[in-house]
Amino acid sequence: MQSEKVMIKRKSNNIIKFWHSYRQSLYGLIGFAILLIFIIVALFAPIISPYNPHAMKGEVLLSPSLSHLMGTDHLGRDVFSRIVYGTRVSLSVGFIAAGLSAIIGIFIGSFSGYYGGIVDEIVDKIVDTFLMIPAFFLILIIVAIFGNSIFYIMLVIGLTTWPQNARLMRAQALSLRERTFVMVARATGESNIRILFTHIIPNGIYPVLANTALQMGGAILTEAALSFLGLGDPNFVSWGKMIYQARPYMTFAWWAVVFPGIFIVLAVVSFSFIGDGLQYTFNPKLNVKQKKVSA
Repeated sequence: MQSEKVMIKRKSNNIIKFWHSYRQSLYGLIGFAILLIFIIVALFAPIISPYNPHAMKGEVLLSPSLSHLMGTDHLGRDVFSRIVYGTRVSLSVGFIAAGLSAIIGIFIGSFSGYYGGIVDEIVDKIVDTFLMIPAFFLILIIVAIFGNSIFYIMLVIGLTTWPQNARLMRAQALSLRERTFVMVARATGESNIRILFTHIIPNGIYPVLANTALQMGGAILTEAALSFLGLGDPNFVSWGKMIYQARPYMTFAWWAVVFPGIFIVLAVVSFSFIGDGLQYTFNPKLNVKQKKVSA
């Protein structure tokens, strides 16, 4: 019981230390604030949205006003309400696709770097093959063949972006396996699986987490691009699909294109800033070097 309390206290101290270091990054704080707003909007979309996002009215292509803050589209649907509900889709795509990419990359990269030998060679060839293939065009082909369900889109994005995380985790595992604490664990009889999950992955995961934050923004951008090309899920409201549907009217109804585009940019920028904040937190020495060079 006492050991559990000690573990809980250590975890809470680590969280406090992490937050204290993370808040030193201005970009990280800005990105976190934007993401927090998006999460609140996604969770409380039915309350925040003034209209049903699918409701069609006779007031088509109305410019922004007090009754319709961001105007209406070509079917009379409220643009602001659709953007609010589109936040759910974008965040889901970002978290799930990038999370899947991180999980696959962490496991494959750690196994490859720790075991080395033939395992590392095989994984390295697979990673090189994936990196040579243009990811977006591969996603485009798979979605066109197997369907444009939002779940397929998230799955495909995650399954095609893991090699970067695998490379990062492999490099960490190659370095960590030669450290003293890993050699001591191996000498005391700990199994390789236990060493991987208690020493290698927990200590080498940090660069992957920073890269995953960047991949969340990339996943949102990829989903928006697919929707813009008409390959988005027709059952869900997304920012990319809003731009795709408003293209014919953008010369005289700019609001139907501009506002969804702004939210796409904000989402991508927020994850990019969070990635900078995580990099600052996990690798403070790099930031000190950069400041010296710039000075």
